[in-house]
Amino acid sequence: MVQFHIQSDSDIPASAQLYNQIRFAIASRQFPPGHRLPSTRQLAMQTGLHRNTISKVYRQLEEAGVVDAQAGSGIYVRAQGDEGGTQAPRSPLFEKYPIASRLVRGSLDELLKQGCSLNEARELFLSEIDWRLRCSARVLVTAPQQDIGAGELMARELEQALQMPVQLVPMEELGQALDQTRSGTVVTSRYFIGDAEAIAAPKSVRVIPVDIYDYAKEIQMLLQLPKDSCVGLVSLSSGFLRASELIVHSLRGDDLLVMTAQPDDAFKLNAMVRGTQQIASFDPKSCAAVKTALAAAREDIIRPPKLMCCENYIGTKSINLLKRELGLD
Repeated sequence: MVQFHIQSDSDIPASAQLYNQIRFAIASRQFPPGHRLPSTRQLAMQTGLHRNTISKVYRQLEEAGVVDAQAGSGIYVRAQGDEGGTQAPRSPLFEKYPIASRLVRGSLDELLKQGCSLNEARELFLSEIDWRLRCSARVLVTAPQQDIGAGELMARELEQALQMPVQLVPMEELGQALDQTRSGTVVTSRYFIGDAEAIAAPKSVRVIPVDIYDYAKEIQMLLQLPKDSCVGLVSLSSGFLRASELIVHSLRGDDLLVMTAQPDDAFKLNAMVRGTQQIASFDPKSCAAVKTALAAAREDIIRPPKLMCCENYIGTKSINLLKRELGLD
C-alpha cells in the first residue's frame, strides 16, 4: 500500500503535498488505471488531514481528468489513452466494405470461441497490422515546450528500446506534425496525456501513455539521509525537477536542503558538487554532466558528494507494453 507523508511544518500547503504525491503514484503506475483510491477516512487516519481537505484534493484530481468519482463506490484512477475510455464510433469502412466487415466480425467471433479475450484478440490484430506497417510507421514523442526535456528523456529511451527512429515534437507543434503524416503513434507521459489526446483524437491518431519509473530506491535513499543534509537533483526535465522537489519537501519537510539543476547549467552544477552530500541524477546526460563537474572540482573538495545515477525515466513494464502495441515483440 502506498504511504503518504505530510509535513505539518512545511511551507507547502498540506493539500498540495497530498495532491502531488497522489499524482506521482498515478504517473508511476503505483496506482494503475481502475485502481480504487483510499477513502477519505483511510487517508485521514494515515495522514492526519481533515476529511474535507482530502475531499478537496480528490475534486482537484477529478477536475484534472486523472480520476473518476463513482457515486456510492469511490474514487478510481481513470483509464487514459489507448487503455480505455469511451467507445469510438464504428468506422465508415464497415459500410464501404461489407464483405470485409463480416470477415472481421467472423474472425473475432472465432478468436473468442478459441478462448481469446477481447484484449488478446485486439492485440493479435494490432500486432499483425503494425508489423506490416512498421517500415513506414512513425512514433512521435511529445511534451510541452516548457518541459521539452521530459520529451528528450522519453525519446532517447524509446529509440534505444524500440530500435527504430523516434521523432520528438513539442506539444504546441503536434497538430501540424500529424497533418503531415498518414499513420503514426503518439507517445507521451501520463502527465501530458490529456493535452496530447485533445490534439490527436480528432485526427484519428492513437495516443499511448507511458508510465515513469517509480524511483523507489531513490526515495528510500532520501528518507535515510541525516537531518540537515543537502541533496542535489539533476535532470533534463525542468518539470520533473519541480515535481521531485515538491515530493522531497512532502516527505522530509525542512529536514533537507534541496538544490536542483539541469545538465547544461554549469554554474549550478559547480555549486551542487561543492555544497551537497548526495546527488541524484535522473538520466545519462545528467549523470555525465555531474561526473564532469565532480572531476573539475575534485582538488577543491575534501569530501565529494555521493552520486546516484538513474538510467531510466520510463518504467520497464510500460516499454514492454508499448513494444506489444507497436508489434515489435
